[in-house]
Amino acid sequence: MRQFLFGSALLVSSACGLILEIAAGRLLAPYVGMSLYTWTAIIAVVLAGLSVGHWIGGVLAAPHVDAKRGTQRVAWALGAAAVSSAASLVLLRVVAGILVTSGLGPIIVIVVLTTALFFLPSLFVGIVSPILTKLAVDDDHHDHPGRVIGRMYALGTLGAIAGTLIAGYVFISWIGSIGTVLMVTAVYAALALFFTLADRMRLAALGSITLALAGLGLIGQQVQAFTSPCTVESDYFCIRTDHAPGFAPTARLMALDHLVHSINDRDQPDLLYSPYIHFVDEYAKHRLGDAAPQAYFIGGGGFTLPRAWAHVFGTQARLVVAEIDPAVTRAAEEHLWLDADAPGLEIVHQDGRMHLQSLPPEPTFDVIFGDAFHDISIPQHLVSQEFHAEIARRLKPGGFYALNVVDSGRAPDFLFALVKTLGEDFPTVEVWVEREEIGQYGRVTFVVTASLSPSLGTPVLSSQSGLVRSWIRWPESDLNRRIAAADVPVLTDDFAPVDRLMSGLLLSPEH
Repeated sequence: MRQFLFGSALLVSSACGLILEIAAGRLLAPYVGMSLYTWTAIIAVVLAGLSVGHWIGGVLAAPHVDAKRGTQRVAWALGAAAVSSAASLVLLRVVAGILVTSGLGPIIVIVVLTTALFFLPSLFVGIVSPILTKLAVDDDHHDHPGRVIGRMYALGTLGAIAGTLIAGYVFISWIGSIGTVLMVTAVYAALALFFTLADRMRLAALGSITLALAGLGLIGQQVQAFTSPCTVESDYFCIRTDHAPGFAPTARLMALDHLVHSINDRDQPDLLYSPYIHFVDEYAKHRLGDAAPQAYFIGGGGFTLPRAWAHVFGTQARLVVAEIDPAVTRAAEEHLWLDADAPGLEIVHQDGRMHLQSLPPEPTFDVIFGDAFHDISIPQHLVSQEFHAEIARRLKPGGFYALNVVDSGRAPDFLFALVKTLGEDFPTVEVWVEREEIGQYGRVTFVVTASLSPSLGTPVLSSQSGLVRSWIRWPESDLNRRIAAADVPVLTDDFAPVDRLMSGLLLSPEH
């Protein structure tokens, strides 16, 4: 019976440790995004905490430690894991804002924030495994120690696997990241209570844990630590919608994780507040005239441009939008006035590349617009030469491909690599930037256009409707010289180092 209890406790506590690791990414996303650097910090901090915890647990599982004392130490460790897990929610609200606005580089902010939140919970749960394993070895008088140790290691690993799967496929989707952390806290506390009562441990330990959790609950309520900042927390994003009075009383915005992705107007669907979306609309008018577009959108977000074109062209247009997250579409319907059943509009909830490749060769499109992001970078499989070749096959002779690119104004190496890659399949590749952003050294939003037909020829594109704006085309000779000097690679499915190419921007304090 004791073997079963020791093994079960190890399996459950190991599962909780990994559940907290998965929840960590979602908790941090509204503050620092969900980039490669975020996940690298989370994995490193959790492993560091577990490593230190295992070492401490090994010291606490000394040969002279009997079952009673070992059980007490397990109870203390689990109680501390419960308290520190709950404290991570409070610390997030208290510390995150200070760090994000501190002027420190993003990597420093991410590492410090992750360490402050998740090192101690990982350390305390790491203490449990060596002590439980020692107790299991001492209790089993039939098997040799190696077999017992192997069984406990296997149960711990099985728990970690189960925790990862359950967190990713069940808990985050059903109860959200904050609910998941509170659930982990409750499980740790329940296990601590069980081990406290199992050996009639003095109730001082139980009282201390209870007081600590109660105190954290009161503080957490004051700083709203247990209230999600997300309007909706989906399998993919922390989705937030809000009024946008800085644009118009009738405007609303949608933010995915920590970045605003769309701004829609309730009364004027074709009023485009985002400059890059406005550019694609104006560029399409110059390319296609008044003809209703046959368009494919990679990424929906707030569905700003599909909504505008559906309003203007109605059934004459064919507007296919591949949005991977159904929750984003629902949020756009409920908060940003999207009519998902609008004439001419077709929405599919699938990865844009996968869906585009599944379509029959005909019909082709006048416009393909790439506006899918992971943090501020485009997913690697959407910038490769192989995908660009697929796009080129899907365009009509006079059609064009446009994509929104965020990069450094000083050294946009990712932009250069993307232009170089597009040049493998498109004879005409242009880079446009809004006039107001010219000369900026920090984050700049570029729009890249690629087509099989000749360039428009004009170096300046001015808006003909909506807000007064103009965009400047990067001179081809200077662009080619900069690309050659940067010596960037052609991006392929096998090698597309997007984060490395964007490191100048991702690692800057302004990001």
